[in-house]
Amino acid sequence: HHFDTLDQTDAVKKVRAKTLDLTEFLLDVLQISSLPAKYPHKVGLHQSCHGLRGLHLATSSELVNKPAASKLHELLNMVEGLTLVELDRKDECCGFGGTFSVKEPAISVKMGKDRIRDHFSKGAEVITAGDMSCLMHLEGIISRQNIPIKVIHIAEILNSDEI
Repeated sequence: HHFDTLDQTDAVKKVRAKTLDLTEFLLDVLQISSLPAKYPHKVGLHQSCHGLRGLHLATSSELVNKPAASKLHELLNMVEGLTLVELDRKDECCGFGGTFSVKEPAISVKMGKDRIRDHFSKGAEVITAGDMSCLMHLEGIISRQNIPIKVIHIAEILNSDEI
């Protein structure tokens, strides 16, 4: 989505045409409607800012005139045994934001702690997302704070066969 600032060579056009988020590929290209996945855990979904506002993988809560939708929710709802927890602030930023976390580390960590608290207070055993940078940021805070919650990429859940 950010390739439009580059010279639109044939190579750039080819990459743009063939590069998708995993959830876009599964739902929009393969058009799957079911998964054989099993994951019997209470899961909190972190909607990353990039996925939410950049890739439009879900409807941002500030868009009150649009129906709520989320590709990640849709896929997680196909997983047997998985319980999605309802967060107070379902699409709040975790504070990573690339260079933001370097330029404003104290704010970044505070934002991450707030996200983790929302998940943990709702009983989530696991936090998932489609964005590895958000997950690494949250997992680092969780590890340093010894919080009993696991962090896992959505692809691992969608491919899980836990009983």
